[in-house]
Amino acid sequence: MSELGIGIVGLGWVAGAHIEALRAVNGARATAVCSRRELNEQDLQRQFGVPLRVYRDLDSMLKDPTIDVIDICTPHPLHPEQAIAAAKAGKHLIIEKPIAIDFESASAVRTAIREAGVQACVCFEVRFSQHALAIRSSLDQGLLGQLHYGEVDYYHGIGPWYGQFTWNIKRDFGGSSLLTAGCHALDLLLHFMDAEVEEVTSYSSRSKSAIFAPYEYDTTSVTLLKFKDGRLGKVASVVDCLQPYYFHIHLVGSEGSLLDNRFYSQRLKGLVKDRWSTLGTPLVDSGDVADHPYQPQFQSFVDSLANGEPMPWCNFDTAFESHRVVFAADRSARDGRAVKLLELV
Repeated sequence: MSELGIGIVGLGWVAGAHIEALRAVNGARATAVCSRRELNEQDLQRQFGVPLRVYRDLDSMLKDPTIDVIDICTPHPLHPEQAIAAAKAGKHLIIEKPIAIDFESASAVRTAIREAGVQACVCFEVRFSQHALAIRSSLDQGLLGQLHYGEVDYYHGIGPWYGQFTWNIKRDFGGSSLLTAGCHALDLLLHFMDAEVEEVTSYSSRSKSAIFAPYEYDTTSVTLLKFKDGRLGKVASVVDCLQPYYFHIHLVGSEGSLLDNRFYSQRLKGLVKDRWSTLGTPLVDSGDVADHPYQPQFQSFVDSLANGEPMPWCNFDTAFESHRVVFAADRSARDGRAVKLLELV
């Protein structure tokens, strides 16, 4: 398979991280950008170290036969229309999360992708972090036994000091605390529990600090998950905290427990349960996209395209299910009731 050409739509903070990550991917490279801004190709090459053609509109980019993949890095509300257009043009997709800010739009993207027969990678890249890989490996080797409870929580104060604050505060851009940011935590919990969700109950609130007053939606939520096999989970999404970034993970199983990068397992002889052992792996401890593990995620996607199959972990259908749980949780918080996943089909 020849090297894939990737067209980047939108040229903000996240797009820059994608272009940098793609430089280290074998079998693909960023070849073009589409932006409403006036861009100079020579300036872009100096900035990113690769030649990039410039398009001012998506339709023109989609007509370029040398572009095989469209990478959508635009504001959230634009994702569905752009993804649908790209799928109809026969382009594979990389979609920054969220797929959409409402369930109906996400479903429309799913339909377009299925009808076009293209593949998509959705950027739940935390699954590819060294921390998540170490935990997944521990689970696969049975060190915790059968999980019956898990919680993954997202604490990241997204205030005026943070680049996305100006648009993240708007309901029709951010959507909810869980959708705009905490979805990474919820998706990782689903990855670890590896079971279908039956029902969610979610509650939301917000800080009294004037710093977060511009938000048009509640900035803290807690979601309780009941899985079809009876197991339980919890996700807190807190984007109005005044503290260092913290991605909390606590998994409890029949043979042991894991807390962030510490664990205890009855499967390992010589350990005592009143003392944690430590996984020698870096934590997920930054909201900076420059620190996100895009490169291994994109490499997995490119390798899967070469093999003509959906990528593991971050393929569209898997990511869609994570979004479906998010939308159910937001409906629960809004309506003040438990919501069954069967309500969103």
